[in-house]
Amino acid sequence: QVQLVESGGGLVQPGGSLRLSCAASGSITLYSMGWHRQAPGKQRELVALITNGGNVDYPDSVKGRFTISRDNAKNSVYLEMNSLKPEDTAVYYCNARYLLRSSWGQGTQVTVSS
Repeated sequence: QVQLVESGGGLVQPGGSLRLSCAASGSITLYSMGWHRQAPGKQRELVALITNGGNVDYPDSVKGRFTISRDNAKNSVYLEMNSLKPEDTAVYYCNARYLLRSSWGQGTQVTVSS
């Protein structure tokens, strides 16, 4: 089971961009990788998914603004976030899933505010 470490969060103004990174302790080739977020008082929600075959999926709330990518050679997954809105403020978590295995990172805070 891989260990995950997120980075790249921070404070950004509305309309700005951030790139989150998720580094795994081992190979992610077999894993579907996802980015989730949780805002205060809200449930954790999936914001981007990339399968081990490279297929991607996004909810309507971020479609066209967020892009997930993976680099299996670097055991890493990325989330490019553009046109950020205050409602994107949350802790963002990386998730790796394969069959019954699921790993989570510790999260990275993203705050969108002027």
